[in-house]
Amino acid sequence: MNATARLAEGLAALGLTLDDAAQARLLRLLDELLDWNTRVNLTAIRDRDEAITRHLLDSLSIQPFLRGPRLADIGTGAGFPGLPLAIANPGWRFALLESIGKKARFVEHAVSALGLDNVQVVNARAEAWRPEVPCTDVICRAVSDLAGFIRVAGHLCGPGGRLLAMKGRRPDDELAALPKGWQAVAVHRLVVPGLEAERHLVELVRRGRAG
Repeated sequence: MNATARLAEGLAALGLTLDDAAQARLLRLLDELLDWNTRVNLTAIRDRDEAITRHLLDSLSIQPFLRGPRLADIGTGAGFPGLPLAIANPGWRFALLESIGKKARFVEHAVSALGLDNVQVVNARAEAWRPEVPCTDVICRAVSDLAGFIRVAGHLCGPGGRLLAMKGRRPDDELAALPKGWQAVAVHRLVVPGLEAERHLVELVRRGRAG
């Protein structure tokens, strides 16, 4: 199965509908990533099929739980999940934060190469960033622990805003140790086509802001 068919099959399994142009952009993103990765160490994944699963489909698995229209991806690395989500949601604004310069430079290159005018790249740590407009959704795929995510990114949420933590196994111990003033309003089990590992998405809000 070629990459185009593999991606289309994965999107269908996720219940997502993206037009041909968006799907072509997603595959172009992987081409740019794998090309850069021959010169700059951006990802341990070097196989295109594996990258479709672990980068594109894994990123897009949280699409049904997003609200928009202003999103931030904290510690985006080489642009995941932020770049695939920005491709899938051209009417929303995305800020992709990455403190490591070589990774931020690749994300800037990808944004330019793909013509993504809805993406801002921020080469900074989340705790130091102050957006002009608060975020509705703040996402992190490289979450060390939920308490740490709240500590560095909680200030980015506007009224009614949420922190969305992409985790592997359901983090029950971390859920029991959330900082005062925060609560988990949902823990969603994610099923990523082609990936047997567990995936969960944790929704965090300030107490009194659920709903």
